Amino acid sequence: MSVEPPSSGRPTGPPSGPLSGPSQPPSGPPSPPPGGSGGTPSQPPRTPWWKSAPRLAVLAAAIVAAVVLAVVLSRSGDGSGSGGELFAQSADKTGPDPFTESTAKDSSAPPATLSASPATGSASANVVRRVDGAAAGLYGGTRNVSSCDVEKQIKALGADPAKNRAFASVEGIAPSRVPAYLRSLTPVQLRLDTRVTNHGYRNGAATTYQAVLQTGTAVLVDGRGVPRVRCACGNPLTLPTALTSTPKLRGDSWPSYRSSNMITVTPAPRTIDVFVLYDVDHGGWIARHRGDTGHHDRRTHPPAKPSPSVSASTATPPSTPSSSSACASSPGADDGSTPCPQTSTAPSTAVPSTEPPSSEPVTSPPDTVPPESPESSAASPAL
Repeated sequence: MSVEPPSSGRPTGPPSGPLSGPSQPPSGPPSPPPGGSGGTPSQPPRTPWWKSAPRLAVLAAAIVAAVVLAVVLSRSGDGSGSGGELFAQSADKTGPDPFTESTAKDSSAPPATLSASPATGSASANVVRRVDGAAAGLYGGTRNVSSCDVEKQIKALGADPAKNRAFASVEGIAPSRVPAYLRSLTPVQLRLDTRVTNHGYRNGAATTYQAVLQTGTAVLVDGRGVPRVRCACGNPLTLPTALTSTPKLRGDSWPSYRSSNMITVTPAPRTIDVFVLYDVDHGGWIARHRGDTGHHDRRTHPPAKPSPSVSASTATPPSTPSSSSACASSPGADDGSTPCPQTSTAPSTAVPSTEPPSSEPVTSPPDTVPPESPESSAASPAL
């Protein structure tokens, strides 16, 4: 048999070498692996941003900052700071975010006028006058009639522990002390539009907003003559925050509103034993003991210089009692004689200064009150 290859020259079996590629190793350095360079091992895959602790910390800090900024802007928008909004609240309306239903029994009083003087008359219209809480005639009322139902207020708060706690937190007392605290206050009526910080109730907590209360509003005042409760809504009140610029006025409107007649009440230097009130129904003067609800009211002489002065259409001209006028030595006498009101602050004829202080002015809004409800405002009044 012949062993010579076929004449065609084609191979008849598998090749003797490798299936592909050169038979010798390539010269030069090896090629780098995919994903790396220069022989350096490839990097691990990148961690998603939401799994990165530093980035999560930065994101959390940004969220906290945004929340804090929103709270600050909200508080400034509700009038609790030096700017923002001022809510006008008429005497007979409950208003936004009430603590309780109305406990007001008498909320009507004719507006009074502040006596003019060269000093106060030349003051800026944006400066609110300050009046001492012990000023005779600052508040009004009706003889033997309480402007507020104190016991109803106590019952309403006692029926809702959360509201009772919120109320107590604003007034700075223990919740268990609320009934005694309310009974220590004196029911009166405002005789001038008065600036206060009002505290509503919303979502289980007290809110804060700046307000101006209309003349005739029934309030409870403390022993220094400062309004502490607005009876039409049961809201606790505190001293107003000074406004360095004219705020945006919202809420109710009334014809007698004048920014020049708006006041703030400053605490009397000492506790007031007897409040000298103007009788808004009979045009006389009454003496009401601190904490009394009007059951022991007695007629008294008009103060020589009431503050504020009584408007001519509603009051008798003030006069100084003559030396021959007799008055009862005991305020509780029932013999028809006129008692001599006694206070621990000053005689009833004393007139506290109503001139605006040279520093820390409290500015008032313009005279025009737009008929916009506080509830329509996006800012919390707390509102």
